[in-house]
Amino acid sequence: MTAFNTIDDLDDAQRVLVRLDLNSPVEDGTAQDNRRFDRHAETVGELAEAGHRVVCMAHQGRPGRDSFISLSSHAEVLADHIDRDVGFVEGIYSETALEAIRSLEAGEVLLLENTRMADEELPEEDPEVKAETKFVQTLAGEFDAYINDAYSAAHRKHASLVGFPLVLPAYAGRVMQSEYEANTAIAEREFDGQVTMIIGGTKATDVIGVMNAIGDRIDTFCMGGIAGELFLRADGANVGYDIDDSELFDSQWDENADTIGELLADRGDQIELAVDLAYADEEDDRAEIDVAEIAEKTESFLDIGSDSVAAYEPIIRDSDAVFVKGALGVFEDERFSVGTVGVLEAIADTDCFSVVGGGDTSRAIEMYGMEESDFSHVSIAGGAYIRALTGEPLPAIELLIDAAK
Repeated sequence: MTAFNTIDDLDDAQRVLVRLDLNSPVEDGTAQDNRRFDRHAETVGELAEAGHRVVCMAHQGRPGRDSFISLSSHAEVLADHIDRDVGFVEGIYSETALEAIRSLEAGEVLLLENTRMADEELPEEDPEVKAETKFVQTLAGEFDAYINDAYSAAHRKHASLVGFPLVLPAYAGRVMQSEYEANTAIAEREFDGQVTMIIGGTKATDVIGVMNAIGDRIDTFCMGGIAGELFLRADGANVGYDIDDSELFDSQWDENADTIGELLADRGDQIELAVDLAYADEEDDRAEIDVAEIAEKTESFLDIGSDSVAAYEPIIRDSDAVFVKGALGVFEDERFSVGTVGVLEAIADTDCFSVVGGGDTSRAIEMYGMEESDFSHVSIAGGAYIRALTGEPLPAIELLIDAAK
């Protein structure tokens, strides 16, 4: 049973305010299509098809950054995904915006301007404070229900995320529902067999925190990426430090060396380290070297090696559940996609519960011809995924749970 009310619980013919997360790459001032539009289209399309009046709000970028733009182009992309018109208004709770909201007919969809263009949106404050803002108070009077579908922003205490559940009946959209159920599975679901986690990516501090928090729930960690090198360094290998201006390793080593050492000491039998690494040779081709043979790090290692992939694959195939947090190499470059693609293909071929998350890792599925349907869940969340894995509270979700009570 879901912990909160969902759009299945809505009464008929409602005026609904729907919070999405359409934060997207921006090129030449225009939002680029990505997986988030496709996911949120399920919620928006279902609501419109059911005859609700649907008003959507979302954020894009942060003030002062090039990605901080209007949502006018987002409305066009969303319309393509739901195969119906999406109106757009250059306002959030201005009189113009309120008039556009009031003029909606059943089944019509409207997108409001970037929520972060409202001064009251961004400061992280308690929900009770946000609920009293003019932003929330003005808009709330126009709606029968609030629907939060922005799981990937659920760790934020912004007005559009935590203010409305205190003043309107609150529900979860399809993205919120599916992400919550999949990403809390480590903590809440019992598995019959081995549970494996693939650890990679560039933000070692995040994943090391995950390992420390959920070690009791995981049988095997398969290591790659920056974290993988740092663990190799702690294990005595001559890797895991900066050789240029990248500043990817040393600062994270200084922050996490003690925790890494403790994890190796306490959970060394659960941690599988790479036995070889890949780099670009003088001809700019992929080359591999055994970790034991590295006397000094003179090249940037961009992937785990083939022997490491071969060692990880049987672990995956023997697992009842596999969770992925981060890529094992620079998969955007086909030469260094071997690790990431190898483990993803092994997961796809295995009859196990699987969740793929962590930054852009899920993009590898599409890039290399795999199907999302081969995995139990492909997460579009970053920070919220980390919070869920470590058991930290997600304020927007806690409010949905409270609302259901």
